[in-house]
Amino acid sequence: MVSDMMRDGSMDKLSGGDQAGFKTIEGDRLYIRATDGLDWAVFAEWETRPEVTEFFTMNEGRTLKDVIDEIEGRADDPTQLDLTICLREDGRILGRVYISNINKHYDSMDITRIYIGETGMRGHGLGREALRLVLRYGFDVLGLERITLDYMTGNEPAHQLYLEEGFKDEGCMRHSGKKNGRYVDLNLMSLLREEYYGLNK
Repeated sequence: MVSDMMRDGSMDKLSGGDQAGFKTIEGDRLYIRATDGLDWAVFAEWETRPEVTEFFTMNEGRTLKDVIDEIEGRADDPTQLDLTICLREDGRILGRVYISNINKHYDSMDITRIYIGETGMRGHGLGREALRLVLRYGFDVLGLERITLDYMTGNEPAHQLYLEEGFKDEGCMRHSGKKNGRYVDLNLMSLLREEYYGLNK
């Protein structure tokens, strides 16, 4: 089924959320663009790797069909965005961003998933740069007041990164996630507009 979709080009038509109006954001080494259907095979391959999925609520045995079902399920939802992290040097796909709960009344959004998946490119500060680009999009482009994210209990490197980028701890959301049939605790953090601009004068 997947190979047929790739041959007839129908995967090119898959897109999530309100991506039509998303404009590419560029950083020093990276750029972030709207996801297109051909990216999902790359994401699916990454999301079979324990080093990528260990601290996300992704079940073992994840397949390309699971990834496609995800994006089709939110294809017409303007409160969600699927984005792709690319290397400026050669356009290579390096990672994924999924933004949800974009709320134009409360001026807020959630960074639900962000990671560098490409082997050999992790541990070089690219995840930090990607996070900063997403924050720039939220505060500078959308004019938000508040951005949230969470991390799974035990993922202290992510926690430290978020603290360094200005996020504040809000508390543990007990059994708010589920992975491989088991409930897991997620820890909520937030960053406000004034805090962001205080760090980025």
